[in-house]
Amino acid sequence: MFSALVIEKPETGQTVTRKSLQDTDLPDGNVTVDVEYSTLNFKDALAITGRSPVVRKFPMVPGIDIAGVVADSSHERWSKGDRVVLNGWGVGETHWGGLAQRARIDGDWLVPLPEAFTTRQAMAIGTAGYTASLCVDALVAFGIAPDQGDILVTGATGGVGSVAVALLAKAGFSVTAATGKTSEADYLTSLGATAVLDRAELSAAGKPLQKERWAGVVDTAGSHTLANACAQTRYGGAVAACGLAQGMDFPASVAPFILRGVSLLGIDSVMAPHPRRTAAWDRLARDLDASALDAIAHEVGLEEAIGAAGKLMDGNVRGRIVVDVNR
Repeated sequence: MFSALVIEKPETGQTVTRKSLQDTDLPDGNVTVDVEYSTLNFKDALAITGRSPVVRKFPMVPGIDIAGVVADSSHERWSKGDRVVLNGWGVGETHWGGLAQRARIDGDWLVPLPEAFTTRQAMAIGTAGYTASLCVDALVAFGIAPDQGDILVTGATGGVGSVAVALLAKAGFSVTAATGKTSEADYLTSLGATAVLDRAELSAAGKPLQKERWAGVVDTAGSHTLANACAQTRYGGAVAACGLAQGMDFPASVAPFILRGVSLLGIDSVMAPHPRRTAAWDRLARDLDASALDAIAHEVGLEEAIGAAGKLMDGNVRGRIVVDVNR
């Protein structure tokens, strides 16, 4: 027997409860993992609160992140006792996820957990931190270098933004952190930000072209924030877009792209190929200070994750929520 959060949707409406399940209840897969920690991402909060139709079939165990130890495997890459991490691949949406003490998944979805991290630290990073690393990798691969100017990170007190600030600072960039929580300036500077910007300066409609400010951008917001970030990016710069916290719309013009040669880099974390995933985790292991994880994350138990999801949706969470599924 093991415990799991289970989302069900009878005709009377969605419910989320902690239930006791058996291995025979688990979905198909060639690797069974003893989950030690999971986490709450924005997508998990949408699923648990039911505020968006993230879950594609019911019943569903949410949790798009898993960190644990292989309990059983018929996959050639994995053996019992291997430490593994999983991000995305539709887990928690179409396939049972990590907010449970046990998970059965496709071994192709797993990557080895770097020796630098415990399973708890891996979930302090989670999909949010892994996505941040994908963004930094994309900017660096594009050719953005520290001597070219400041990097803007939007939604900087969130999970993606917090890790992006820390990784960019470690890589030598001067980082401006945009947030609606200007009271968190000390937190952001402790992660490595050199300046803090009120998100209100970016969140309203702006001109198609504005003063050139940024060599590169990591944007988690979308909508007007992304449009303004593009309009303020310097000639030849790049914007890595990975989120839609403000909205899915993009009320912009082509002016930054055809007059300044700005490039918009789309960052997908869910279906990213294995080499890109391992490269992102390698950067995290190399450049993310483990002490920063203590500042970024706080921990809740499995059942507490239900209430924490509501707080995350309401914008009342700083950094990352780690879920100890065994308490």
